[in-house]
Amino acid sequence: MLGRFVVTAVGGTVLALALAGCSRKSADAPRPSGDVVPVTTQVVKHAAWNDTLQAIGTAKARESIIVTAKLSEIIDKVHFESGQHVDAGAPLVTLRGDAQQAALSQSQATFAEADRLYLRQRELAAQQLVAHSTLDTQKAIRDAAEARVRQMRADISDRQVRAPFAGVLGIRQVSPGSLVTPTTTIATLDDISRVHVDFQVPEAELASLKPGDKVSGSSIAYPGRTFEGEVSTVDARVDPGSRAVTVRADFANADHALRPGMLLDVHVFRPERQALVIPEIAVVQVGRDSFVYRVKDDASVERVDVKTGTRRAGVVEIITGIKAGERIVVDGTGKLRPGIRVEDTKPAKAAAPVAKATAG
Repeated sequence: MLGRFVVTAVGGTVLALALAGCSRKSADAPRPSGDVVPVTTQVVKHAAWNDTLQAIGTAKARESIIVTAKLSEIIDKVHFESGQHVDAGAPLVTLRGDAQQAALSQSQATFAEADRLYLRQRELAAQQLVAHSTLDTQKAIRDAAEARVRQMRADISDRQVRAPFAGVLGIRQVSPGSLVTPTTTIATLDDISRVHVDFQVPEAELASLKPGDKVSGSSIAYPGRTFEGEVSTVDARVDPGSRAVTVRADFANADHALRPGMLLDVHVFRPERQALVIPEIAVVQVGRDSFVYRVKDDASVERVDVKTGTRRAGVVEIITGIKAGERIVVDGTGKLRPGIRVEDTKPAKAAAPVAKATAG
């Protein structure tokens, strides 16, 4: 009797475990097709869309030079400070030129005397008191003296270094009393009222680029800020090594936020067109496969493989797989399997046109 009781008890335990296992499997089993899953759906529609081409570019000043002197001399005066904005023609550095000033005074006196003699001989020649050959000789002497005056003035002018264009000066590298040569850097000068951004794109994209295309840029130095520009030049040559072409975009820079040498994330916008655009969360990605759940007439869903295009601002372009007017599941795809019936709890609005979006 005792042995039979033990066997019965053990058998009851086994039965209880078996029932518990069946209950767990029942809970984990897929929903039957008769259940209704609450989801959010959306009718697919066409929307305005711009393809974007992304690249990394480097900012350059519209005009940029290293300020140097034309000759070797001691600096007499420095007329600027580091980081100063100067106008075109503003004096930057004056070099010593006492000897040249003295030589200019001497050449001016020589010219004045030669000119006085020429005028006197011209009056005498008019009265036929002086030969014309004598007058011609004096005229040549006067002209040579005048040329010497111009030469000395040019020499003195070279001793004052001026800004060739308006811009912002860099850090000053010299001081009064310094000896400068034509290879000495006095400062840098950059016109950054507008900046150029050069970047490279693949050869395959060459036909789709043209001057005037809209461009946006962003820099790690200014999180959340977008700079607007446009393509100004497409290089005439393709690099045979990289098979890429250099493109230059022009950006307004009134506040001088962009500096030469800065790295920018550039997005080039293609001409606007109509495309099927849906929320990015509606696309399910499994390995290399992308698909959406399409709602059929009987409220059940089916899996539809799609081919996606560019993604931007939380939306994605659908190239193939679905058509305009079809309803797809946007939110709640994680609970779905083909054949399950769904109930739309809050229909999603169609994707708004994002032609001017700048996120990449």
